[in-house]
Amino acid sequence: MAESGNRLTVGVVAESRPGERRVAMVPKLVARLAQRGLRVVVEPGAGAGAQLADDAYVQAGAELGDAWAADVVLKVAPPSETEVGKLKTGTVLIGFLDPRGDPEGIAALERAGVRAFAMEAVPRISRAQAMDALSSQSSVSGYRAVLLAAEKFTRFFPMLTTAAGTVPPAKVLVLGAGVAGLQALATAKRLGSQTTGYDVRPEVGEQVRSIGAKFLDLGIEAVGEGGYARELTAEERAEQQRRLTEAITKFDVVITTALVPGRKAPTLVTADAVKGMPAGGVVLDLAGESGGNCELSRPGEDVVEHDVTISAPLNVPSGMPTHASELYARNVTELLELLVTTEGELKLDFSDEVVAGANVAGREGSAS
Repeated sequence: MAESGNRLTVGVVAESRPGERRVAMVPKLVARLAQRGLRVVVEPGAGAGAQLADDAYVQAGAELGDAWAADVVLKVAPPSETEVGKLKTGTVLIGFLDPRGDPEGIAALERAGVRAFAMEAVPRISRAQAMDALSSQSSVSGYRAVLLAAEKFTRFFPMLTTAAGTVPPAKVLVLGAGVAGLQALATAKRLGSQTTGYDVRPEVGEQVRSIGAKFLDLGIEAVGEGGYARELTAEERAEQQRRLTEAITKFDVVITTALVPGRKAPTLVTADAVKGMPAGGVVLDLAGESGGNCELSRPGEDVVEHDVTISAPLNVPSGMPTHASELYARNVTELLELLVTTEGELKLDFSDEVVAGANVAGREGSAS
């Protein structure tokens, strides 16, 4: 245990991954942790990327110091090899740890004797909704995706009637109607565009229509587990792409959000679809980190093909670090409170579905 007497120490570390501006804890939630009897230690500069000054943490009751020596360490991105080496045996680590995409990273945590809890592994059940960091960050991504697309689009989103004539509204198609997709549809609608959503899960059609968008029905269903779509068969995928290619050519802006956990993102926007889009159109691909939904996407880059801009930004939530950090910190706090008693003692109850589901390393042994 860190030098904290009988108080459990929670460390908030600075993120080292290039471009990561979020932080795992914000000052406004430090007092909530203190009420649990927890001592919060913040690494100097941890909140700088999210415009959260060290003084704000101190005023909230935290201390500045070696956060890596804490009993519980809070992070956003997975730790690097060097960072894993800073963690002591028995440390509880909470963060986005990419257990499916980086099994070696999880193995390194196991070897280090770290008890790791991945935010993306929190079961998507009703009582864990407040801990659902995937949803909170997807909401940020969906909102920001529309702003990025509007910036790259060469025309207005809303219909404008002026003395010089009437400008028709942009036609926006959002592929994938999960949290990110629905937020994108709502944001595009607020900007005045004609919005249409598509998903292989027919039950989300009502949600799409409830926010004032149309639902594109291609007649292909792929309902999966945990709120995700299942992977399509080869025949279904071919027919889906044929129908989508035809539909996409009628839209000015296409925003893609389709992901299948643990697999490469499905290709939904083909090169032929891009070729058929109006000149000046935009494809904003939110699945770039998983390979992209557009055949022409280059993760982390903007490319122009057939007079259409294809953009596949990475780590989109980090582009809005202040609110993204606030939402994430709430998710982390909810999970942390499940791991800590009201007296501020660590108690890992692996009979709890949420605790067991989120745990990805170091399950053996008991905590006190």
